[in-house]
Amino acid sequence: QTFEKLLIANRGEIACRVIKTCKKMGIKTVAIHSDVDSNAVHVKMADEAACVGPAPTSKSYLNMDAIMEVIKKTRAQAVSLNESICCSWLLIFSLSPKLKPSLSLQALEGVTFIGPDTHAIQAMGDKIESKLLAKNAKVNTIPGFDGVVKDADEAVRIAREIGYPVMIKASAGGGGKGMRIAWDDEETREGFRFSSQEAASSFGDDRLLIEKFIDNPRHIEIQVCSNKHGNALWLNERECSIQRRNQKVVEEAPSTFLDPETRRAMGEQAVALAKAVKYSSAGTVEFLVDSSKNFYFLEMNTRLQVEHPVTECITGLDLVQEMIRVAKGYPLRHKQADIPINGWAVECRVYAEDPYKSFGLPSIGKLSQYQEPLHLPSVRVDSGIQQGSDISIYYDPMISKLITYGSNRAEALKRMEEALDNYVIRGVTHNISLLREVIIHPRFVRGDISTKFLPEVYPDGFKGHKLTDLERRELLATAASLYVAEQLRSQRFLGTPRIPIAKSQRSSWELSVHLGDGVYPVAVSKDGSSFSVEVDGMKLNVTGEWNLASPLLSVTIDGTQRTIQRLSRNASGNTSIQFLGTVYKLQILTKVAAELSKYMPEKAAEDTSNILRSPMPGTAVAVSVKPGDTV
Repeated sequence: QTFEKLLIANRGEIACRVIKTCKKMGIKTVAIHSDVDSNAVHVKMADEAACVGPAPTSKSYLNMDAIMEVIKKTRAQAVSLNESICCSWLLIFSLSPKLKPSLSLQALEGVTFIGPDTHAIQAMGDKIESKLLAKNAKVNTIPGFDGVVKDADEAVRIAREIGYPVMIKASAGGGGKGMRIAWDDEETREGFRFSSQEAASSFGDDRLLIEKFIDNPRHIEIQVCSNKHGNALWLNERECSIQRRNQKVVEEAPSTFLDPETRRAMGEQAVALAKAVKYSSAGTVEFLVDSSKNFYFLEMNTRLQVEHPVTECITGLDLVQEMIRVAKGYPLRHKQADIPINGWAVECRVYAEDPYKSFGLPSIGKLSQYQEPLHLPSVRVDSGIQQGSDISIYYDPMISKLITYGSNRAEALKRMEEALDNYVIRGVTHNISLLREVIIHPRFVRGDISTKFLPEVYPDGFKGHKLTDLERRELLATAASLYVAEQLRSQRFLGTPRIPIAKSQRSSWELSVHLGDGVYPVAVSKDGSSFSVEVDGMKLNVTGEWNLASPLLSVTIDGTQRTIQRLSRNASGNTSIQFLGTVYKLQILTKVAAELSKYMPEKAAEDTSNILRSPMPGTAVAVSVKPGDTV
């Protein structure tokens, strides 16, 4: 026996994820959506859908009155609380012929919330209260001040008592919002001001707490699952140390850092906290772990985490199904000894972001072309978009969660590398180049990571893949071969050659390829489906199917297989190619065209002296000057 109908008060990939499990369990679903999401994937997947307001989240997905109306119209016995403005919530209900449409909110009894009860949500959602509860449950906590910080002067006094550096963070916060690190009194005052402002705007609660900042830690979390009968399990850990602006970028399970004893200790403390707060659902207890494997409670997330798929991969459990079973009152189907670690899983958060700006500032636009790499083995993609979807300023810019699985870590990482190369995303700027560089970096590969990984590895910001001499030759040879293949195809269609062909047994071309600040002479000769390309005195053999209509091209360069994407081209020989995850701009000219190009006038650079250009889409919340002010 299960529920008949489930209403999902969320959008995007998590809504789609819940609907998939509901279909498997035979549960009907109701999707809610804003007016700009009327054609969203989760709306199309659900059995029923209703609009609950305009685009802003506060007026739609968190509009309780509108959602109550949907419940009444669908003759549904349902209502519940949302965890916070940052968190999803699910309402689940059974159809009832006795339900009267005039019933008020207070009269709606028998409603089941897929998730923990109100007490657990409030207790764990408040960082001050959750820390006190963790202490009482004998969970390791970070030294700090457990009360509410009143003002900047008190913040400075507390920070001095704790000892710098300190972390100032919002009591009701999450997702990295309202958090600042302070190394001295001045930074503490500034951090208090900014954190309280951000906390008030993001959560409607400007209370702050201060605790010791654990320098150079790992961020490792434990997945728990508990029921209403007081039983609880820990489902192993997730390594979430690769972050930017306190938000996770790459996650994996298990962690390379934990030994069985530390894993067990963390799991037992996570379960102790869940039992202490009478938690009944799936949840995540997050810890900071120092270099000596000392671990400290950070927070508990009372919802299904973005990174939950890696846990599902290594345990074989469907966490959404477990949440629904627990909500229905069923006992847990497993014992602690039944929870395995089978293989390795890695998740990359694919965002519509520009990784060259602070490791990722949001990008907006329409997905003009979109193709997930699901043709590859052991690849999972959790997404809530499709080709033609809009990435707007109103919602999180996440495109998808890309997950790969392998029998070991090396296999999972190799599959992730291939999946990123085969992921086609056009119309918005995305962070695939950053993700690919992270997973192949020697430090990441050997497991030498912390929450400071990105600023330490890229102290001057992310610049894309740095080509070796061999990789540069491979790129030049591939671009030249692709250019010739396209010209030959045009020749077949038009009947006349567009580039000069040497009079010899083997067709050959002399080209000039511009890449960055360099100009490289490239000689290309063709025999059958292969090209022999000479670059910098080195000859490379390039073969491929050259299906120029496909967004993906598989080429083999001297026995090394590469998947490339050509993003754009024009009649002037300018082309953009995604190679090893990074997009490179090249110009390919024949020898004659290259000679003539020096007579072309250079395009003048844009005069930006009187322009203030925003680095990202957003809303101007304050203008600190007025006409006539001296800046």
